[in-house]
Amino acid sequence: MRTTIINVSNRLPVTVGETITKSSGGLVAALEGLSPEDYHLKWIGWPGGSTDDPARQKKIEQLLVQEHGCVPVFLSEEEVAGHYGGFSNSSIWPLLHYMPNFMRYDPAWWEHYRNVNQRFADKVLELAQPGDLVWVHDYQLMLMPGMLHAAMPELKIGFFLHTPFPSFETFRCHPKRRELVAGMLGAHLIGFHTFGYMRHFRSTVLRLLGLESEITRIRSDDGHTSAMGVFPIGINAPKFEETLGSPEFAQRRDDFLRANAGKRVVLSVERMDYTKGILHRLDAIEEFLSRLDVNERDSIKFIFVSVPSRESVEEYQELRADTEARVGRINGQYATLSSSPIRFIHSSVDFTDLCALYATADVGMVTPLIDGMNLVAKEYIACQREHAGVLILSEFAGAAEELSSAVLVNPYDARAVAQTLAEALALPEEERRACNEPMRARVMQFDAQHWARSFLEALQAADISRSVEPESAENAAARLRAAMGGGERVALFLDYDGTLREMEREPRAAKPTPEIRELLQGLQKLRNVDVLLVSGRSHQDLELFFPEPDFSCVAEHGATFRRAGQREWVQWDRDISYAWKEEIRELLRLYEHSTPGSWVEEKRTSLVWHHRKTDPEFGTWKANQLTHELGTMMANEPVKIRQGRKIVEVTSAQVSKGVAIRRLLHEHDYGAILCVGDDQTDESMFELDQPNLISIKIGAEPSRARYRVADPAAFRRFLRELLTAARDGNLHTAQPAVIH
Repeated sequence: MRTTIINVSNRLPVTVGETITKSSGGLVAALEGLSPEDYHLKWIGWPGGSTDDPARQKKIEQLLVQEHGCVPVFLSEEEVAGHYGGFSNSSIWPLLHYMPNFMRYDPAWWEHYRNVNQRFADKVLELAQPGDLVWVHDYQLMLMPGMLHAAMPELKIGFFLHTPFPSFETFRCHPKRRELVAGMLGAHLIGFHTFGYMRHFRSTVLRLLGLESEITRIRSDDGHTSAMGVFPIGINAPKFEETLGSPEFAQRRDDFLRANAGKRVVLSVERMDYTKGILHRLDAIEEFLSRLDVNERDSIKFIFVSVPSRESVEEYQELRADTEARVGRINGQYATLSSSPIRFIHSSVDFTDLCALYATADVGMVTPLIDGMNLVAKEYIACQREHAGVLILSEFAGAAEELSSAVLVNPYDARAVAQTLAEALALPEEERRACNEPMRARVMQFDAQHWARSFLEALQAADISRSVEPESAENAAARLRAAMGGGERVALFLDYDGTLREMEREPRAAKPTPEIRELLQGLQKLRNVDVLLVSGRSHQDLELFFPEPDFSCVAEHGATFRRAGQREWVQWDRDISYAWKEEIRELLRLYEHSTPGSWVEEKRTSLVWHHRKTDPEFGTWKANQLTHELGTMMANEPVKIRQGRKIVEVTSAQVSKGVAIRRLLHEHDYGAILCVGDDQTDESMFELDQPNLISIKIGAEPSRARYRVADPAAFRRFLRELLTAARDGNLHTAQPAVIH
């Protein structure tokens, strides 16, 4: 049975004019290579241009669907300008390429970007069936995976970013940074060209959304998991092999060899784009030429092929003008009576001619300032079948990770690039061939078709089940309602920070809201319901937050207790020694000093190192380091080391929330016991051996709790619904199903 792939890109693989013609490109080649016996391909995208005539739109759509398997999304001129020219290329593109100085932002562009993403998503939803794979491409559609996932969670969605993904420090400059990252996380598989881009994305997700991740997985608060993978795109290898074996290629190759006889050719091919390092490359060429005498200059020819790009954008117009002026100045300064050093071509080149240029160039100079992959480098190597040219490649191109035998350069260092060019031209043929052969073998094997198959196989294998189902707490609520409706006594043991109340960077800012106070007081007033707050906070904090003893409170994980209706706090740890605190206080202070934003809190029963204000990755790394060091230091002491939510806490092994609850359970015979918490310090509650225990974990981290709720807001809704049901007398329900 064939799998349907709904492929979504900003542009369709066709050009719509008087007639409809197929476009070429790596993505087209990649998908054309998929077996029609295994996959049925539908392609959604913008057909180019704009037409408001419904009759013409219908005619174009019929032709595209019937003859090309393409489904168009028609856009107005205003939408194209705002979504593509504005938000995509003037706002996101510069940041993805580490160039915030080129970034511009207009709120109207954002509206167009969001609306166009929704239009594309709606078109997918019209076509999608269970079992289909949806593959979304590139920065123009970053919101779309999230939109699709929200509307159709069972749909398997892949997203591939064809550009770099920058460091958090760069990406954070964008006003809509959170929305863009959250949109990408709607996918079940997110693909990047290199591990570095994937690493930057993980770091950005952590800092913007607070979602920690494994190396290749990010789990959202709703339980949806986004896998990540590295899939370096390749070239259309069969097309190159076919062309290199054609008579037309042989003719053009011989033409170029005759035209450039006696000269060494240095070739540069790229789009006219500020990310490609064109002006920096000209600086290096000028430096190189300045070192040659007149006779040597005559033996070198630079061919610059610059493909027009985004010519309506002001920055690109300025770049072209600067490039042409610089080329003119260099040619004027270093020309001889017989030749000019640089031949500048600002247009597209026929594919056969391009292959012939690649095949006869002594040096391929590919030096972008930053590039997601850069297929020109791979195309140049693919054409070194007979000739042995040298590839000079920017270390900031994604291709540098694969083409490790190329001569890597820093494009910002013009002198070093000039020196490298001189050395490349002097390399012996044997050495050039030894470098090229393994690179060519890799380029031809791991081509565009291999890339597409690898991604789709990984997407098919992706797990779309949720680890946290929205309904997962329904059975817990049903069990509580049944107990309350049957007149049984119910205990609610509730953690505070991260459970009832969202975490705050400043702990004292996490004061209870009127909603929380009303919920707790309302539940405590119910017949046969006992509310017990079980917190790691000091009793001073809890008394500050809840001065009136409306319900019972357990402080410092069970060391201190205040009963409902009484103002005195009772110490439950009078016979416990805390002498070990002296031994570790200095260590925690050292970590405080070496980790900006962290601090040490000293409670009567414990020492706590907080890192919620630190850089998230640095703080987590230091917390792991501290936990390991404390474990070694305190191995023979009666202490427990807890790595909780943004804390490392050391407390007595004889004090825990589980021990405290076990002590309180002796006072009453409860028909149902609810224990709710959000981090490792709450696991002792979930481990209680009680047949009537109902345990709920807040968040998606691994836990021994039986049920889950996504976040504190969702848990407050859970309590609100329970309170409303009790007040309305709607407590008797059928026996809940068992959740395994």
